[in-house]
Parts: sequence; C-alpha cells; structure tokens
Amino acid sequence: MRQMNKQTCFRATAPTMQRVAVLSKGRRSFKVLASATAVKTVKIGTRGSPLALAQAYMTRDLLKENFPELRDDGALEIIVIKTTGDKILNQSLADIGGKGLFTKEIDEALLDSRIDIAVHSMKDVPTYLPAGTVLRCNLPREDVRDVFISPVAKNLADLPAGAVVGSASLRRQSQILNKYPHLKVVNFRGNVQTRIRKLQEGDCSATLLALAGLKRLSMEEHITYTIPIDEMLPAVSQGAIGIACRSDDPPIQKYLATLNHEDTRIAIVCERAFLTALDGSCRTPIAGYARRGEDGKLHFSGLVATTDGKEVLRTTAVGEFTEADALRVGAEAGAELKAIARPGFFMW
Repeated sequence: MRQMNKQTCFRATAPTMQRVAVLSKGRRSFKVLASATAVKTVKIGTRGSPLALAQAYMTRDLLKENFPELRDDGALEIIVIKTTGDKILNQSLADIGGKGLFTKEIDEALLDSRIDIAVHSMKDVPTYLPAGTVLRCNLPREDVRDVFISPVAKNLADLPAGAVVGSASLRRQSQILNKYPHLKVVNFRGNVQTRIRKLQEGDCSATLLALAGLKRLSMEEHITYTIPIDEMLPAVSQGAIGIACRSDDPPIQKYLATLNHEDTRIAIVCERAFLTALDGSCRTPIAGYARRGEDGKLHFSGLVATTDGKEVLRTTAVGEFTEADALRVGAEAGAELKAIARPGFFMW
C-alpha cells in the first residue's frame, strides 16, 4: 500500500443516503431521512504509513462493532495526515530533534476540528498532551518484543565483526552495542516495508523491528528471531495504540472510553511516568516495560544508556496495579536512575 499525502481521505464506506444527527443519551446517533442535510462524519486522523493505516482501520472497525449508529454508510471516515517525521527521511530522528515528530500535525488537525479522533502509536506520543486534547483510550497491547531480521544470520550473536545493523532507534543501538561492540549500527529509516526492502537490497546485514507492527501488518514471515525482553528491553509504550479526542467533545469521549483496555492503560501510565522523570528526548536511549505479573502486581523494568552502549543503567520495581501506584513506580524508577548516573551522563 503506498503512502498517501496529507490531502488523501479514506472513506469507510460510501454514503448512500443523506442523514441528520440527533443526540440520544449523550451519544451520537443518526436518523435516516429521504432528503436532509448530511451529518458531520466522525473523522479518524492518522499517519499514512501502512502500519498507521492498519491501526486506524482497527479503530474504525472496533467503533463500528461496538456502536450500531456508526455502522451507517459514511458515518466514519479515515483522514491521512503527513507529519514532520514522515516528511524528513534523510536524517535520524535524533538529528531532526524536538518532540511530537509523528503527532504534531495530527494534534493540530484535532484541535482545528478537521478530525474528531486521533490514532497514534503510543511510543510516538510526547509525555505531554496539547491543551484541549485528552487521551481517552488505549487499545489492548500487542506483543512488545523486538525481532531480528536478516538474510545472513540467525540472531545478533551470529553476525561477524564489522557487520552492519540498520536501525533508526537509539534504544536498540545502545543495547546492541552494549552486548555486541564489534557490530556497526547505522541509521535506517522508513516504514516497515521500506526497511525490509533495503535489507533485501543489501544496505545492511540485519535490522530490528517491533513485533507488534509486523503482526498488525500480517508480515511475520520476515522474522528471523524474536528477541526475549531480557535481551532487548522495549521502548516505552511499544506495541500500544493510543486514541485521543478533544476535551470538549463528550460524545466522542464516550465512544473511546468504551474501547479502552485498562490493563494496557495502567502499564502505559507507569512507563510514561518513567520517561517523564528522566525528561527523555530523541537523543536519549531509554527503554521501559510495565506489565501485570502473575501475582496481580505491577512489574516494571527500565534502563537508560549512552548511545555507544558503553554505559547502561537498569532498574526494576514492583507495585500495586493501580493508576496511582503506576505513576509512583514509574516516577521513582526514573528518579533512581537520574540519581545514580554520573555527572554529564545525560549530556549528549
């Protein structure tokens, strides 16, 4: 599927009748009239990559499944928005700098009422939200692990000295170089399909991608090896989808609240509190993962590293699986690593 530009729209289904909106018990519902002015379609904003579109279609389908009034022709529309991160592909994310590289333009469209719902990969969402927006929903989290993909090796340990691994992630780079300093990591940007094509063309010997993305795209056949979490700690919020709306739009908020997966939300709250405490940027290799353990408690693991992988600081913590404790555990874990880091550790 090719990437579409900002003006491209995807309509869920073509409208066959005009409609008029009525409010019923706080939710939008639609009454079909033979001749009436069409109601405002609920517009879902997303980036244009195949993965982003897959996540937007997933959101659309869940809304249709849970709300009969949204099954009407033309009730939902997907709007593709090109972000800064999509436009600049010849530089690393760290060099572009700033936060919200993949969300800023979507947030602006939301605030301007050009869209009603914003679908994000949570790992792209800054730790702050623009005033006037709320994150009302996290969909059930997909597998958080990274995968190794290579036509020449079965895993990272199998690569020879000097082999080139392509990755745009400083988190992956630092953890690779920490364990395998004899390897070389180069910037490797683009959507999933682009990276796999570059790999097949011989731009590098291997690459690492998120398993979640490959599963959502039904591209698991490319996986060479799934890396255990204790070997490669995932990015904060990896595998999670976040859905935002305007804070002054109660009907949309009610739709999204119904779709929310609370265990995912609590875990993401913890991980983002960790990230906030570290004041992490695109130049900071940070990893964090929270989950509900078999004992029902919140289990968290986090790390921060130098980009060359020579220094890696780790922490683990356990708390109650509540929002309040998730905030506390994440914040305290971040504060702990900041306290033990040497002077200048974060100055790169």
